Amino acid sequence: MPWLRFASALVLALWIGGLVALALAAPLVFDVLETRDPANGRALAGVVVGALVERAQWFAWWLGGGAIALLAMRAIIGPRPRRLAIRIWTVAAMLALTVGAGWFITPRVAAIRDAAGGRVTALAEADPRRVEFNRLHGLSTAVMIVTILAAAGLLYAEVRDGS
Repeated sequence: MPWLRFASALVLALWIGGLVALALAAPLVFDVLETRDPANGRALAGVVVGALVERAQWFAWWLGGGAIALLAMRAIIGPRPRRLAIRIWTVAAMLALTVGAGWFITPRVAAIRDAAGGRVTALAEADPRRVEFNRLHGLSTAVMIVTILAAAGLLYAEVRDGS
């Protein structure tokens, strides 16, 4: 069914695009708000980017569920995608990473930001809150990169199936 393959590719493209857009928008939000309001812009940018991340996570959860449902439909209706089990496990791993980030990383980052009065960068470099924030931010970035690369691999598999 060509429309199921198209829907699968679209879901993956939206997932990748959303993450890339978020990765591109976050530094821009910080730059613009910090330039406009040097005293409070960085704290406000943290709140805005935090809200964007939360919204993007919900979006990704729906897309991940949709990707699994579409793979299941294709397995039932046909034609069955090549290496179906690998694809399902890849999407499940991507979804698990995204849900884990949403449930564990994002709330901890927000709590640290709130405890720091919104300006984590105002904390001393050795402050345990800043160290933990930086660690969690790095972990969140790694989750995003792994998810983008996995989705790109799945999208490549979808395109290759059609040739």
